[in-house]
Amino acid sequence: MAADAHKLEIFRGLVKFKSNTQKIWGVLIFLSLVTAIEVVLGIFKPEILNVQVLGMKALNWIFIILTIVKAYYITWDFMHMRDELASFRRMVVWTGVFLISYLIFIILQEGGYIESVFANGFVKTDF
Repeated sequence: MAADAHKLEIFRGLVKFKSNTQKIWGVLIFLSLVTAIEVVLGIFKPEILNVQVLGMKALNWIFIILTIVKAYYITWDFMHMRDELASFRRMVVWTGVFLISYLIFIILQEGGYIESVFANGFVKTDF
């Protein structure tokens, strides 16, 4: 494969394009559709999606998942991550997973503390 040649398919080979320009338009259309779904759900907020799933509304989970899908395809196609070595891809992905997990842990810990201060008031403890 030449240095300037890129794979011209998306969705693991399900959709194939004839040129880089067509591929860019195809990915742009896909990302636009995902964004349109997010906007429509954000405007109408269906009642059926207001149920609690793992401590959050199902609608919020849908937004998180669709945002991750968009980030994946932007990285995979526009940043050419697919053309990199598997070890480099794993390094990038697992570093991000670790840092995001750590951030979520910190936010939940601090949020729990702040909630307990609001619920019980601040109690000074002398150890």
